[in-house]
Amino acid sequence: MNSTKTAFLFPGQGVQTIGMAKELYENIPECKEILDRSEEILKMPIKQMMFEGPEEVLTATENAQPTILVASLMALKALEINGIEADYTAGLSLGEYASLIYGGALSLEDGLLLIKERGRIMGSALPEGLGTMAAILKLDDEKLQ
Repeated sequence: MNSTKTAFLFPGQGVQTIGMAKELYENIPECKEILDRSEEILKMPIKQMMFEGPEEVLTATENAQPTILVASLMALKALEINGIEADYTAGLSLGEYASLIYGGALSLEDGLLLIKERGRIMGSALPEGLGTMAAILKLDDEKLQ
């Protein structure tokens, strides 16, 4: 009896990068289908933002959230094609929605539309230029103090 369990943890906003999931799009037809279908549902240039940017467009909350979700769903499809499935899933903030879609609690269409609206609302919560967020990466504790 195999007691090994697999868990997928989906990321939140901030992981977006130009070129994300491009190899999946170019090499796995099912991943291409997810991105193309997502563009139809959202009526947004998801592929252009993910693959070409520019960075200031991709990082805008109303764009970052749908593109990260789509990239997560493409990665899931690639894992599924290779016979890798999760026993458990979780997500950080935005990542919760990929977890809900994977688990069947949300359909692809409902999840995408919900995230589009979530990103729009969060992106308009503060007047432009008034709010900021920072992430500290690869800094040891001593320097952080």
